[in-house]
Amino acid sequence: MRLKKASLAGAFFVSVLCAWPALAFCPAPSGLPVVDVQRVVDGDTLKLVDGRSVRLIGINAPELAHHGRNTEAFAEAARSRLQALVNDSGGRISLQLGRESRDHYARTLAHAYDRQGQNLEARLLEEGLGYLVAVAPNTALVVCQQAAERVARDAHAGLWGKSALQTPEQLVAGGFALVAARVTSVERNRGGVWLEVDGPLVLHIAPKSLAQFDLAGLQHLVGRNIQARGWVIDRSQRGSVKKGQARWMLPLTAAAMLEVLP
Repeated sequence: MRLKKASLAGAFFVSVLCAWPALAFCPAPSGLPVVDVQRVVDGDTLKLVDGRSVRLIGINAPELAHHGRNTEAFAEAARSRLQALVNDSGGRISLQLGRESRDHYARTLAHAYDRQGQNLEARLLEEGLGYLVAVAPNTALVVCQQAAERVARDAHAGLWGKSALQTPEQLVAGGFALVAARVTSVERNRGGVWLEVDGPLVLHIAPKSLAQFDLAGLQHLVGRNIQARGWVIDRSQRGSVKKGQARWMLPLTAAAMLEVLP
């Protein structure tokens, strides 16, 4: 979500022609290693024959039932579609590791391509079966993945068939969310940058992520309506909410996770 060298209104999502074929989104570089898929875990995770679990970079698919939570809308469809894409590729895919190649669950972080060189995350995003996510430093394909998601948004496909946006007042649990709100203040301190919005939510950019943003541009967001996406944290469960502070916090991990609305 860099604000650098772009207008506030247009820095976050690129416009695309809906007629573009899927191959136009994030085509595969040459010479990538080919691996065998053992099974598709869900819409953004694969298990390989060599034992590795692969978390696809750039997409967050709806969650299947786990930890007492029900299966989310389009979760089964996302898993089924990813399985079909893997099957069409003969069960073999190419992997491009991220700059950060493992997450805190010890999963391999990578982009996946079928035997025709089509990026699997972009295919799912284009069909509305997941949301774009960007976590630095694994942001190399953000622009083309944004373009793929824009196709689904414009066509109201899949998850975009109805408004996915929530207001801060509508948040009831932690987890991934798309939130629309008006920025009321922007403050920087030793803890990073904090964007206060209307309602019980604050957006947070940690010090390690500040290089991803145009800090001067962020100041111009005061009074603007924005859409933020990411994994919301319930600070009340951590006992870290002080009087007057917002209950919910949404960390911004890269520039593409924030969009200025008209």
